[in-house]
Amino acid sequence: MKNITVIGAGNGGMTAAYHFAKIGHSVCIYDNPNFSTQINAINANGGITALAEHHGESMMFAGTEKIEKATTDIKEALEFSTLLVMICPSFAQEILFNEMLPHLTANHKLIIMPGNYGGMVLQKMKNDAGKKELDIVFVDAISIPWACRIVSPGVISIMGIKTFLPMSIMPQELDTPELQKEIQEVFPIPLEFLKDSIQAGLENINFGGHPLLTTLNMGILENFEGKFNYYRDCCSTATANAAAKMDKERLSVGDAWGYDLRTELDAMNALYDSEYDTVYEFNRASTTHVKIDSAPASSNNRYITEDVPYLLVPCYELAKAKGIKVPIVESCIHIASAYNNENYFETGRTLEKMGLTSKNNNH
Repeated sequence: MKNITVIGAGNGGMTAAYHFAKIGHSVCIYDNPNFSTQINAINANGGITALAEHHGESMMFAGTEKIEKATTDIKEALEFSTLLVMICPSFAQEILFNEMLPHLTANHKLIIMPGNYGGMVLQKMKNDAGKKELDIVFVDAISIPWACRIVSPGVISIMGIKTFLPMSIMPQELDTPELQKEIQEVFPIPLEFLKDSIQAGLENINFGGHPLLTTLNMGILENFEGKFNYYRDCCSTATANAAAKMDKERLSVGDAWGYDLRTELDAMNALYDSEYDTVYEFNRASTTHVKIDSAPASSNNRYITEDVPYLLVPCYELAKAKGIKVPIVESCIHIASAYNNENYFETGRTLEKMGLTSKNNNH
């Protein structure tokens, strides 16, 4: 088995560290000293606990697992393993990467979950920092494998797990069967390797379901403080219809860039081993998602602050580069920007930040 360092101790990072340890890997988990609550809890308890039941629902992979090292020292974390799994909000990727950069070597492989074009951005940062010759491998996953939550310090609940996880490897010349096999050995589910990180970004299933449904339901989300099931209660026949139109915009962008993308429905059915006929049915009946008894309570939730600038803005930019109109995507960005007094068209993940320009967009 392998040594793995998990970067980030939020919902996904804690669950990753727990599950990696459960399947036999030796795990180090890191978070910034300003966010040390989970690190301190792991050190106090000697590990991470996953509940068997939460709010009357059965959870998966219950137990307690020892975590070899929990630290707020980034140098120590990167010395523990050359295999790094970064799980954090997209806006924190650059912050954490700047902490990591002085200690990275050509042996390090960085798996980013979700990637949201992060591999491209971090590679540009590495090159701009004068470290172009440092051949780090960047892997962009479309999401995390688990539906999970932190319940209390050092305690998590795992509601479900995907049946497989698509991801991409860059630089492309390092994408070999041997490297794919090495990465696969880490994960508890099968992996699917995509063409590149643009495809991985466009395949993120949070694309429509999170930012559009959140934007359309903001009044009820705020007024009822998110105290209901997001997937069941925010998806209606009308909002699902709007999401389907938005999904067609994403598919048209993918087609223009040479990708045969899954529809949102096909992706969700495949990832969760289900056979629903519509996105509406999936959101209201998925055995994993009905266990989630919460919803965003404001426009500052990551369904807006992460998914709009880091999923919708790149799609809008990729569309613009090919002369394609994406009116629902664009409208959602405008409304989310108005909600948060932000210009996501400027602060979001643009082609320039990804190291792409209209002159080299043939990637």
